[in-house]
Amino acid sequence: MKKIISVATAFVLCFLLFTGCGDSSVKLNEVMDKINADFNLSLTKLEKAEDLYTYYSIDTADVKQFAAEIDSNNNAPKEIVLVEAADDAAADRVESALTTRFNSIYSQYSSYSPDQLDMVKDCKVTKNGNFVSMIVADKASDMLNVYYEYVK
Repeated sequence: MKKIISVATAFVLCFLLFTGCGDSSVKLNEVMDKINADFNLSLTKLEKAEDLYTYYSIDTADVKQFAAEIDSNNNAPKEIVLVEAADDAAADRVESALTTRFNSIYSQYSSYSPDQLDMVKDCKVTKNGNFVSMIVADKASDMLNVYYEYVK
């Protein structure tokens, strides 16, 4: 009986390993590199998780990994923020923080750059499991498709 249980346990573990369950293999820095390569961006990279708190009020404990690049031009900011949250609750908090920032950016464009407001209307905050993104840039929907190739 112990052999059957051992074999069954080994089979389940192998199955989980081969089906991709368990540890995530998505590396958000690689996703950002792909976005940069495809869209020729020249934004400033945020290096430390503490920067996410500075810019977005995202607690570092909520972040498992991230990649973020910004051009914080006061009148027309461009920002790409990709976050893998620590868990479901953390993903909800990250989504809320990025939505707050997105709404602020939308207001900025409405007030100072109404000619570019259509670009912002095509941008959004997304959540897929523990992965949360905010992309505010030209061709945001195309960038989001690149991001989805990795996280969906």
